[in-house]
Amino acid sequence: MKISEIVMATNNPNKLREAQEIFAPLGITVISQKEAGAIVEPEENGRTFAENALIKAHAVYDLLKCPVLADDSGLCVDALRGAPGVHSARYAPKGQECRKLLHAMQNVPEEQRTAKFVTVVAFLDVDGREILCEGVCPGAIGFAESGTNGFGYDPIFLYQGKSFAEFSSEEKNAVSHRGEALQKLYKILKERNLSYHADK
Repeated sequence: MKISEIVMATNNPNKLREAQEIFAPLGITVISQKEAGAIVEPEENGRTFAENALIKAHAVYDLLKCPVLADDSGLCVDALRGAPGVHSARYAPKGQECRKLLHAMQNVPEEQRTAKFVTVVAFLDVDGREILCEGVCPGAIGFAESGTNGFGYDPIFLYQGKSFAEFSSEEKNAVSHRGEALQKLYKILKERNLSYHADK
């Protein structure tokens, strides 16, 4: 079955915009769960990014029985033994994530500030079959917030000398963890839609 619309298990406008930009060339419309009428907030109690992504995807799929996309992302800091990791979204009150992390890293020297962003995207097709795609972006934690684009930890995550908040959305999509995971899914869905046309 050709996929023309996907419900994304999020109400985060930034995540939604990234997905919309990536899937638009396939003629696939991505809408939020709120737009689709799926008012649900499942408990993200998984131990891994993949488990949390699947929890969110299945919660929306169980209501709508249509193609659903969900992701779970986090920042893994080596000096903090991988924290905040799967708890990234709940590490600090919204808007205070960078401040709390910078405080935790205040005595860590530059050479030990390595970190990585990780995203796992979960996709369920109309029949509920699962696809998982992972994206990883290595970088480092800066010493201060920089830039006005992006969201979450973007102002303190450095990639090739710039914070993610200093990248345009197009630049970030090309190199980011979520961009990588979504591009992997893009290739899978492109093949699926092409196969659909070939089989008709």
